[in-house]
Amino acid sequence: MNQKTWPATKSSSDGLRRFTAFPFIRKQTHLQNRPSENPFSDHSKKINTTTPPSSSNSCCSSSSSNQYCYNQDFSQLPYDIILKIAARFSLSNVRASSLVCKSWCEALRPLRESMVFLRWGKRFKHGRGGVKRNLSKALDSFLKGAARGSTLAMVDAGLLYWEMGKREEGISLYRKAAELGDPAGQCNLGISLLQVNPLDPEEAVKWLYKASVSGHVRAQYQLALTLHKGHGPKRNLQETAKWYLRAAEGGYVRAMYNTALCYSVGEGLMQSHELAKKWMKRAADRGHSKAQLEHGLSLYSEKRLHFQQLPGLSNLSYMFVTFIF
Repeated sequence: MNQKTWPATKSSSDGLRRFTAFPFIRKQTHLQNRPSENPFSDHSKKINTTTPPSSSNSCCSSSSSNQYCYNQDFSQLPYDIILKIAARFSLSNVRASSLVCKSWCEALRPLRESMVFLRWGKRFKHGRGGVKRNLSKALDSFLKGAARGSTLAMVDAGLLYWEMGKREEGISLYRKAAELGDPAGQCNLGISLLQVNPLDPEEAVKWLYKASVSGHVRAQYQLALTLHKGHGPKRNLQETAKWYLRAAEGGYVRAMYNTALCYSVGEGLMQSHELAKKWMKRAADRGHSKAQLEHGLSLYSEKRLHFQQLPGLSNLSYMFVTFIF
């Protein structure tokens, strides 16, 4: 793994400075004046702890107790670590990461292959790209992509398994993606654990919380809904309303409706009819049927009250205005 970064780290023949990789930063202790050592080298070799190496490549300083060493290059990371870091990456991110250095390009080859299988899986699943809809071929493509380390393929394969009624296989793939830090996998795993028998609400809330902290709006809404139903450690209306509001601000329509209700009755949030009206209108504008009904009734009540307060309005005129609005 002792490979140079690409492009070259030193000035080339044309006199131009090339790119260099960012080094690792490792803190040295003030108890021992240790030389810089490669964390991936053979630890069976004896290390001289009395005299630091005199190599010109070493960038360590012994001026203070807070000493840092800059001689570790991230291109020396083991391939399995690189794959775990990039497991959640999309196609564009995989391509960009492959250009970092030669070792990253070689390490990410399985993920580049998994992106191809993922694309074909989506084509077979939805019948796009000139192919007929074929769920068995879609599942096969997703599984091949998952075997190469892509959490995106794991989630899609788990979703197909779930739709086929194979819940255990689906949860297993969701769990693999969740453990690799994929927010969609964490969200789907949390929701799945609330629908199996027996229920596991504590673990479900744990995974939904991790996805919510990562900014996954569906997980934020599901976490709030789960806490609202009392499935969490304890029923906390403030925490519930907070995640409803987070999901609403992220554009989740159902969360907008629930946030409006929280503001309307003062449940978990300070009561505010103006904010309740604002979120109800936003949900209605985005097609939420209940929000459209309630927002329409609210507008009707306001118009009716306005015309009732007009001076000199006869009963016949009032009935005519009410019929129009």
